[in-house]
Amino acid sequence: MSPRRQKPNQDLFARIAAGFEDEYGIDTGTMFRSPGLRVDGKVFAFLGHDGGLIVKLPEDRARLLVDEGAAVRVTMGTRSMREWVAFPAQADEAATLALWRKMARQARTYVDSLGDTAV
Repeated sequence: MSPRRQKPNQDLFARIAAGFEDEYGIDTGTMFRSPGLRVDGKVFAFLGHDGGLIVKLPEDRARLLVDEGAAVRVTMGTRSMREWVAFPAQADEAATLALWRKMARQARTYVDSLGDTAV
């Protein structure tokens, strides 16, 4: 059996996850076989198969980020996800890390605010 290949930017995602290590209710898990972050068991961020960061944000915020060209709407099959957006890695690793940290923080706050209504 061949060893599993690491996903693109898994090291960057690990650095994002490390920033949440000491926070109550935060743990790591998987989403679509990719590393993810959860608050109270609900996923708020994960690494996409193409190496971009995918986060859950309020629908209006997600739409604004897509309209500005900062994010890409996530599509599952033919269904466009209202609250999930992807942030591709940029050429500048430091800029990617800063953006991803900011977006993961916003996603964590949002999903945590949903309480038991998040899926």
